[in-house]
Amino acid sequence: MPAAEQLDMEVMTPLMEETGGEEEEDVDVDEGPEHMSQGITFTQTMLHLLKGNIGTGLLGLPLAVKNAGIVLGPVSLVLMGLVCVHCMHILVNCSHQLSERLKRSPLGYSDTVAVAMEMSSSQCLRKGAHFGRHLVNFFLVLTQLGFCSVYFVFLAENIKQVMEGTHLNSSVETVLLNGSEEGVISPTAPSVAAASGLDLRLYMVFLLPFVIVLTFIRDLRNMAALSAIANLCMAVSLVFIFTYILNDLSDPRRLPYASTWRKFPFFFGTAIFAFEGIGVVLPLENQMREPKRFPQALNIGMGVIIVLYVTLATLGYLRFRDDIKASITLNLPHDSWSNQLVKVLYSLGVFVSFAVQFFVPAEILVPPVCERIRKSWRRVADLSLRALLVCLTCVTAVMIPRLDLVISLVGAVSSSALALVFPPLVELVAFPSQPPPPLLLLKDLSIATLGFIGFLTGTYVTLEEIIYPDDQEQTRLRDGGNWTTPTTSPP
Repeated sequence: MPAAEQLDMEVMTPLMEETGGEEEEDVDVDEGPEHMSQGITFTQTMLHLLKGNIGTGLLGLPLAVKNAGIVLGPVSLVLMGLVCVHCMHILVNCSHQLSERLKRSPLGYSDTVAVAMEMSSSQCLRKGAHFGRHLVNFFLVLTQLGFCSVYFVFLAENIKQVMEGTHLNSSVETVLLNGSEEGVISPTAPSVAAASGLDLRLYMVFLLPFVIVLTFIRDLRNMAALSAIANLCMAVSLVFIFTYILNDLSDPRRLPYASTWRKFPFFFGTAIFAFEGIGVVLPLENQMREPKRFPQALNIGMGVIIVLYVTLATLGYLRFRDDIKASITLNLPHDSWSNQLVKVLYSLGVFVSFAVQFFVPAEILVPPVCERIRKSWRRVADLSLRALLVCLTCVTAVMIPRLDLVISLVGAVSSSALALVFPPLVELVAFPSQPPPPLLLLKDLSIATLGFIGFLTGTYVTLEEIIYPDDQEQTRLRDGGNWTTPTTSPP
């Protein structure tokens, strides 16, 4: 396989720690000529940043803006993006400082946290370094398995719409044809056809065997070509989505400028879920030909991402207003081949991405278990554990079959910890001179507190909605015919 494809697949497993990191303590951190010739370029780094942040979370941002308000939503999204980018810079700087002090090779996320605690002046923190490493790995696993549960719901929702939309289109054509021959057209036939579709949970069960087989691919380098095709599919889908929503935008003055405080935690969970790329930061920086240019690449790449997020979130809400769904693809009507194509292409991209996201928890959880089993049974144990983990994500999706709630819960519980809580605390612990300056202490504690409050409130309101669902949402979920009606803006 070409070296470019191998690098691409290594970057697409962003949260994995480098193997043998603990055995390379004496490796010089200076980059040699071989690394300079084999590393990724500045442009490739920005492209990988885009790929690491564009996923299902992007399509849920219009609903997030609805939960915050047409003015407060975009402003909060920009501010959250800036804070997340700052935390990415913190993580990179701390990793650099710690690896230079120890003369070690570049550190991964959990290694950075553990080493920072080991080098702390506090005896309590030094003793808890091992726990800190496991805590970060726990949130990495939780986040990635959460992404996989989101993918199950997303795939089921979109495939359900495509299947039922295709069936409804053919039913309409049949009714029109028969009606034109008999002189009578039944207005209720399309809604009856749409309402007779299968339950969403059944689509998840039907997807389960295909996803399990996909996750049996243990070497992601074998999926390089398929991943490239999936990324292209997602890009084409976004072009179609922007083309559709720009056709008919409503007046923003008719929308609420700010939503209620009970809805804002849903915004926080969805928004922090969308900024899911903090894990790609350290692997990208470590693989650059010119690591010193990484801060510039990070600023430009994340700047483009923030603009894309705010644009799609705002325009999507302006286009569909209060009818906006958990994924903007679910708002696209069935009566156009391009809208159906968007759902198929993006679903293909998400399906392939499942294996990439699943690779991280599988590599953290499966090897320690297999080491305790006889060698002749390790292959069977490996595949069985992978299948069991996939079933776990499917069961979670079946238990919470609402895409907006799964996204908000994953974002609030795990993404907030990785993106907002751990980086500023690591900076305080790893700061060379203790105690740190007052302004640095205030800044880092403010960011960590923001993440912790988002974690508490986002988790609370999401669990409350799961346990005591809103009646309007339940009515919408049971109404199988409404989604296929071509969407029109109110007068």
